[in-house]
Amino acid sequence: MTEEGLARSEAVARVEAILDAVESETMPVPVREVWVYGDVVLGVDPVPRVNVYLTKDLLFKDAPEREAEFVESHGIEGVGKTVRAAWADEHPEYLRANSNGHAAPEKCLAAHLLDDDEPVHLEVCNTGFERNVTQRLEGAKARDDYTQLLDPRAAMLWAGNGEESRRSGEALSKLRENEFVLPTLSAALAMLGLEDDEADRAAERLREYQRDRRGATVRGDVV
Repeated sequence: MTEEGLARSEAVARVEAILDAVESETMPVPVREVWVYGDVVLGVDPVPRVNVYLTKDLLFKDAPEREAEFVESHGIEGVGKTVRAAWADEHPEYLRANSNGHAAPEKCLAAHLLDDDEPVHLEVCNTGFERNVTQRLEGAKARDDYTQLLDPRAAMLWAGNGEESRRSGEALSKLRENEFVLPTLSAALAMLGLEDDEADRAAERLREYQRDRRGATVRGDVV
């Protein structure tokens, strides 16, 4: 890792390590899809920030009767309801709460999957990447705030459903070999419906916002 980010080979290896963990380890919530987007897909070297998007499922019928146990031991509500009790048993050091003291799935995922000082951003949402790109764009236009846009230039690397999971060998191969051919950010935003001038402004605002970020970061979203 350098001040400019991760060497491209290191960034790809980091993405694959996240895939390995999602595939083989108990996660705090069920994960349905893993995407990468932005710099790591574009072939830049070094990669300033590795952006990873996880689509999660809501947790149902876990172990709500164990919530009181974790309130007493960790002061955190919602274990067995919003995050898996079995995961908390296995990884109590990764338990994280929101400002209200409830277990926060996105923060728990970030604690499990990321190191604090690495230039990796984790997006966690209950809906798929493509739908959320549109939702976030609509919200950004309404607020005239483009800092929270999702860069639409992306690739889905993994999909899981219950006990079955599948890596996209083709997408991973393209990522390793730098074979994705993608438009500029402003062009991609224009394809989503922004006028050219607005797309240029939005792209520059998002780049400025991302340049100021340091270390591992996470954002949770519900659509």
